[in-house]
Amino acid sequence: MNLCVLCVSVVLFFPLFSFSQQTQKIYLSGTGSDQTVQWDFFCTGGMNANKWTKIAVPSCWELQGFGKYDYGFAKDSVRGKEKGLYKHRFNAPANWKGKVINIVFEGVMTDAEVKVNGKSAGAIHQGAFYAFKYDISKLLNYGKENTLEVTVAKHSANQSVNEAERKADFWIFGGIFRPVWLEVLPTVHIEQVAIDAKVNGNFTAKIQTNAAPESVTLQLYSSLTEKFGNPIAMQWDKASNGITVKNQFASPKQWNAEAPILYKAVITIYKNGKELHTVTKQFGFRTVEVKQRDGIYVNGVKVKMKGVNRHAFRPETGRTTSKQISIEDVLLIKEMNMNAVRMSHYPPDDHFLDVCDSLGLFVMDELAGWHGNYDETTGKKLLKEMIDHDVNHPSIIIWANGNEGGHNFALDKYFTEFDIQQRPVVHPWQLFGGFDTQHYREYNYGIGNYENGKDIVMPTEFLHGQFDGGHGAGIEDYWEKMWHNPLSAGGFLWDFADNAVVRKDKNDSLDTDKHRAADGIVGPHHEKEASFYTIKEVWSPVFFERREIAEGFDGKLNIENRYHYTNTKECSFSWKLKRFDVTTSKETEGKATAPDIQPGAKGTVQIPLPADWKNYDVLYVTVKDRYQKELFTWSFPISSPATTGARMIVKEGNNPINTSEKDSLLTVAVKDVAVVLNKNNGLLVSVKNSKGELPFNNGPVLQDGVNNFKSFKQYKEGNNLVLESSFNQKESYNTLKWTIYPSGWVQLQVNYFPAAYFTNFAGINFSFPEKEIQSVTYMGDGPYRVWKNRLKGNQFGVWSKTYNNTETGEAPWIYPEFKGYHSNFYGGHFFTKTNRFTVVTENEGLFLRLFTPAWKTDQWHNYEPLFPTGDISFMQGISSIGSKTQRNETTGPMGSKNIFYDYEKDPSRALHINLYFNFSAQ
Repeated sequence: MNLCVLCVSVVLFFPLFSFSQQTQKIYLSGTGSDQTVQWDFFCTGGMNANKWTKIAVPSCWELQGFGKYDYGFAKDSVRGKEKGLYKHRFNAPANWKGKVINIVFEGVMTDAEVKVNGKSAGAIHQGAFYAFKYDISKLLNYGKENTLEVTVAKHSANQSVNEAERKADFWIFGGIFRPVWLEVLPTVHIEQVAIDAKVNGNFTAKIQTNAAPESVTLQLYSSLTEKFGNPIAMQWDKASNGITVKNQFASPKQWNAEAPILYKAVITIYKNGKELHTVTKQFGFRTVEVKQRDGIYVNGVKVKMKGVNRHAFRPETGRTTSKQISIEDVLLIKEMNMNAVRMSHYPPDDHFLDVCDSLGLFVMDELAGWHGNYDETTGKKLLKEMIDHDVNHPSIIIWANGNEGGHNFALDKYFTEFDIQQRPVVHPWQLFGGFDTQHYREYNYGIGNYENGKDIVMPTEFLHGQFDGGHGAGIEDYWEKMWHNPLSAGGFLWDFADNAVVRKDKNDSLDTDKHRAADGIVGPHHEKEASFYTIKEVWSPVFFERREIAEGFDGKLNIENRYHYTNTKECSFSWKLKRFDVTTSKETEGKATAPDIQPGAKGTVQIPLPADWKNYDVLYVTVKDRYQKELFTWSFPISSPATTGARMIVKEGNNPINTSEKDSLLTVAVKDVAVVLNKNNGLLVSVKNSKGELPFNNGPVLQDGVNNFKSFKQYKEGNNLVLESSFNQKESYNTLKWTIYPSGWVQLQVNYFPAAYFTNFAGINFSFPEKEIQSVTYMGDGPYRVWKNRLKGNQFGVWSKTYNNTETGEAPWIYPEFKGYHSNFYGGHFFTKTNRFTVVTENEGLFLRLFTPAWKTDQWHNYEPLFPTGDISFMQGISSIGSKTQRNETTGPMGSKNIFYDYEKDPSRALHINLYFNFSAQ
């Protein structure tokens, strides 16, 4: 499903029927951040204060250059508490007289006092994220110009509103940040429609009017013009302003996150046989059920949330967004193979829910609250506004009452009272309603609770992102446990995007308030971090079992269908074989028959390989969903490093090997290369070629290990020169061997034992000045770096990476990062500004380490990027990474240290690294 088709489908589901008495919607503001209207504006403090000027509406006024920026942790004494005074003039046509005119505000941050023509429209509204309206019919000058005045206080006069909304771990803004419009309604009109449509066709609609009509009709549509079922007609009870319509529809198509089928209900009220008012509501047939100590079921199917927390946010506009932004966010979330999103920590724009309905995401909609909560009177009012606004969205399957202690228990009963669908309610980070939603719990956490309890486990926040930690780092361990635990309902990662705001007071720089808002899987402009692709692979609904391609491979790959509702035969499977040679590559590709595997079942996919498949280096398998969106492309190496290395390494040659010695240094000259080795410890001292010195030296240095290379002997092995240490089980159990070939190639072999049973690293280091590197082209997994607990998401291939100094989550958000660990290294070319050298290995599973990212830590020592000494390393064991809230070892087994037993230094049990270097410039 391409983007253009998606955009059209979203629009097409809001048809215009030719009824004479529809609600007219007249925007006074723009429709979003991409279309605004200039209003008069006066700010009382901060930037550009105390003067009348213009401002775009909707907007957050800080992003327009007014007031003061604040993050939610700012002390009360330094918070901006300025007000914004808005004025706007509009015409009310004379033919509106006798109709009902409402002014609707989709969202104002935070307190809004509204006047029309100098008269109050009603009580001050307090609470930023909730739509509210006033009937201004009696305040208008019909056929004339009218003046709208809105006074907005971003710091609420209601302290409970500040506790719930503004003392929080996110940016806080001020302004009319969502659209404003007029509703023009007939005198008798429909005020509210709430629909409950079960997957079995059981349909209920509660219709509320401002006055009693005589009758009502309801007709469902399954497409733009196709009716679904017969029309329903009912007489109205004149003593009531409400009516409940019930019906049973035969065989409706269900709404779920994989196949989001939507319907429309067209409701018309009548008097004296004349249509008074018609409204159209979009909905879906779906049933949500919680089975205690079992799970959450949607349409009778037990589901697991592959979810993420999402703020409504863009760097240039803050909380003011647009429908296009909603589409972009949902598409990106679904691209990671997610099926759920949590609204953190407030209800979203209406168009975001529309897009979730149309494209398919399960939604947890949240009443605002972050450690603090609304008082009961305020909370009840705002909760009703939220549910009235969002009730018909089939994507919403769970309500959340606040966040992390911001729960007013007195409000729980009102969720049941206000919601016709009786959706389940959770208290994020508490055990409530049968859901244990604790945040950031360690792998296997719990004493009689959580993983070791009896309730449904669904962390509403887990694997908290910070810089390059969290998210993908640990998710493989977590998800495999979640997937196989019957009590797990999945969970929601924290969070979707880095919230870096444009600072108008700091030369338009991007600000994440240091580490606090650098929590995203993607950057502020959706730059994809490595975790994006790790999540995409781990959460792919088509799961491939591990398979090493060997001699007897018959083209069959074992897979598991991890969809909830979709058979894999609705997907498409394709394959590609590729060979990498020194200067060229060749490939062939084809299709594979999609296997018939039911959701939750296992099976195989048969790749119809050509007879010469062994002549290629890698097999790629791509799976696309029913909309032709790629789930993932898996790579299965065919050739080993020894095989590809044999195509590059040249040992034979006619070049003489000359040696000279001075003190402890042995100089070996061959071809245009001169290598200087220390005869006492075996370390490379220097190397140069016809273009000059290569600053690659001071290695191999073992880590974690002991450089106890001793008793070197120098000898000829055929035409080759060898410098080799001697083995002693007590004093020199680690050994080193250099071999220089007449071709000019140099071989290094190291046999070693890690220094301890548990180590952060295992491998060898060399020195290389970071300022000298320009780029690296290597064969291996790429293009992103890895950690021990984040190995998935890359593909095997040949990757070229130009040096950058990117720190994940910080400006300028250039990805992939250059520095770090790179997995499955076969070989590569290292380029300086004027020179180059090549390294090739015969080892499988080797990691290439390129330099060291900046050191970071915190008061708990959770996020600490550990790297060995030196600059360029060839490792067999690397470190894992922690997150903002967890140490690395608590993210699961993959987060633990490397483990190796030395077998009392039995040389046959030693680890072995075998490298070949070509230092020649020729």
